[in-house]
Amino acid sequence: MKKQKVRMYQGLKEEETKELLKKYGENKIERKKKISPFKIFLSQFKSPLILLLIFASLVSFAINFYQQEEYLDTILILIIVLISAILGFVQEYKAERTIESLQKLASPKAKVIRDGKEQEIEATMVVPGDLIVVESGDVIPADAEILEGKLQIDESILTGESRAVEKSRGEKIFSGTHIFSGKAIAKVFATGMKTEIGKIAEKLQEMEEEKTPFEEKMEAFTKKVILYTIIVIVLTFLASFNKFGLLKASLLAVALAVAAIPEGLPAVTTIALALGTREMAKRNALVRRLKIIESVGSLDVICTDKTGTLTEGKMKVKDFWFVEENEKSKEISLKVCYYCNNSKQIVKNGNLTWVGDETEIALKEFAKEFVKEEGKRLEEISFSSERMMMSVVHDFGNEILVLTKGAPEVIVEKCDRILLKDGVKKMSKEIKKKILEKNSEFASQGIRVLALAYKPAENNFKREEIEKNLIFVSLVLLLDLPRKDVKEAIEECYSAGIRVIMITGDNPKTAKAIADMVGLKSNGVVSSEELDKMSNEELEKVLDEGINIFARASPFHKLRILEILKKKGLKVGMTGDGVNDALAIKKADVGIAMGIKGSEVTKEASDIILLDDNFASIRNAVKEGRKI
Repeated sequence: MKKQKVRMYQGLKEEETKELLKKYGENKIERKKKISPFKIFLSQFKSPLILLLIFASLVSFAINFYQQEEYLDTILILIIVLISAILGFVQEYKAERTIESLQKLASPKAKVIRDGKEQEIEATMVVPGDLIVVESGDVIPADAEILEGKLQIDESILTGESRAVEKSRGEKIFSGTHIFSGKAIAKVFATGMKTEIGKIAEKLQEMEEEKTPFEEKMEAFTKKVILYTIIVIVLTFLASFNKFGLLKASLLAVALAVAAIPEGLPAVTTIALALGTREMAKRNALVRRLKIIESVGSLDVICTDKTGTLTEGKMKVKDFWFVEENEKSKEISLKVCYYCNNSKQIVKNGNLTWVGDETEIALKEFAKEFVKEEGKRLEEISFSSERMMMSVVHDFGNEILVLTKGAPEVIVEKCDRILLKDGVKKMSKEIKKKILEKNSEFASQGIRVLALAYKPAENNFKREEIEKNLIFVSLVLLLDLPRKDVKEAIEECYSAGIRVIMITGDNPKTAKAIADMVGLKSNGVVSSEELDKMSNEELEKVLDEGINIFARASPFHKLRILEILKKKGLKVGMTGDGVNDALAIKKADVGIAMGIKGSEVTKEASDIILLDDNFASIRNAVKEGRKI
């Protein structure tokens, strides 16, 4: 987008923004239930057993005061209660501080047009009506509508889908989503808690906190202790009343009851839980609530994402496939990967980082080892979901080339020639068939395939002729490889009697291929289209039949699968990273958020944060949970 376009827009006046900021508040997610250190400390005393011990200490104090004895028992009980509370407080406070520090890292700037000038401000200061300027590498600061320009956006934080989404004039863009490529001017219509992310955060904060099995067991145990204490008091009083009289019989009965209370239990359990959380943290699982540890150890099912959890979360070029391999084909293939590409490296927080579409980053990262930057781009025909291809015209000084990449079935139809060992030859029907067969073969193995093509061009080229009569070069094969220790982790889950279900936004073939690589067993794959047609009873039947792979699934599907599993009485752990995953994570017996690629809202909803986004860390957490 040219500077002149930006100058056409005036935007809000500074005086207006001050009034709007007062009216709508700052552009940020409010933590309505943010817990102060004091409240975290007080919450440690909510346990019925702790309250019983406090009652016991008061009774002990009264008895010692009456009998004019030392207050050793009272002091001992209070010390135990205090140790238990302090240990619990330290763990939960550290987790809260970790969340806050992660939030501080996500404090981006925003470019706005105000009084006719483009300026950079804190994203929290953006107001409804503001004109924002967004481009490749930016995180969108608020919900807005595009007025000018085109964007390719990663909306996976909201939708769970990792594919780039095209947006142009009149379409809405959402806060927290990332821009792969393009530039646009957009008018803000919602900020803070009124954005899509904000609405989800609000729903999340309204959800009731469910008691963990550990809390339920402790409550049941405390009720029994109270019942037995009452029985001891009554029986002792009745047995000693005639002999000692009302006062002494009462004191004796209460003293025996207090002695029967297991005052050391809270300290022992809290220490055991705190040690468990420390061990989990060493293994990249940050526990946000002490009492969840026992739940981790008693999980029946783990519902996991694929990308970044079972896999490395990063596309890599595996290889090229040529009809006839030769040096010229390799050279052209690398040039297409490098120059027909809009990804780039920028400095962010003092580090060099890639921005752009994950596939383009993989291509450029691979090609830059072999290709040196030269020449200039003369023209670009952008990728779109309708065209399924992208082309550039690049001037290398000694030659001008059209470089094209895209879906094999589309590119093959655009090629009338092919580069072979003996040079450029006419494309035959047999070769086309062979290329498409190879494409299907690779796709069935979970490999992402792109076709690469080129042709020489003249200085006076016509835009409408760029993608005609191309020369086919190769197929480039990309794969998001499984993490090294995931296969072993899944085997250990099976040995421990834990079922593993993959719920992914990726396509069924890729999901099945990755499942096979990591040893995830399933009696088939269910797609989102099939899932949408199923009633809850049919979905329950599918789960009973041992189907453990759900492809093209949305966060809504996650929630639905979770509810059916819980209805069957199973203890379920759920992983997630996008904002829409937060509701399922909150509802799960153990909600597991991704520490690296997870959204702040999801981390807030979770019980455990995986600091390395690795499935193996869940296995490690389960091991520690079973030791408690």
